[in-house]
Amino acid sequence: MTTHSWDSAQQARPDLLHRLDGFATEHRDSLLLIGRLLIALVFVQSGFGKLMDIPGFAASLGRNGLPAPLPLAYLGAAVEFLTGLALLLGFATRYAALVLVLFIVAATLISHRYWELSDPTQHRMQAINFAKNMAMIGGAFFVFVAGAGRASLDHWIWRR
Repeated sequence: MTTHSWDSAQQARPDLLHRLDGFATEHRDSLLLIGRLLIALVFVQSGFGKLMDIPGFAASLGRNGLPAPLPLAYLGAAVEFLTGLALLLGFATRYAALVLVLFIVAATLISHRYWELSDPTQHRMQAINFAKNMAMIGGAFFVFVAGAGRASLDHWIWRR
């Protein structure tokens, strides 16, 4: 009897995986929309906050050793907000995702250099932020590959 219950469990597992695959396929556009919105909200909110306090953002860039922090603050805040908005709307989605990859790499190297910190708490916090940014780069690559889906301006404009 033990063999029989093992066989039943083995047969049920592929059925469950098959159902999950079917769910993902059936709800592809909705899931792409949810994923896109969740990624985009981080950048829209953060970019908007920076746009509302350019002097503060520029000061933080200056503290991190960047030359010409004020022009870079305007550029960085605009790029973050606008690419986040593009993802949110599903407009030029693949291009926005690639721009976000570049933005995240630059932001990570500017603000999350945990390897330079000796304070254990700050080291740990910046290491976590560094890892979070690596995950966001991964998410941006997924958006680049998958595209925006049908619930997007890209689809509406180009009727794919």
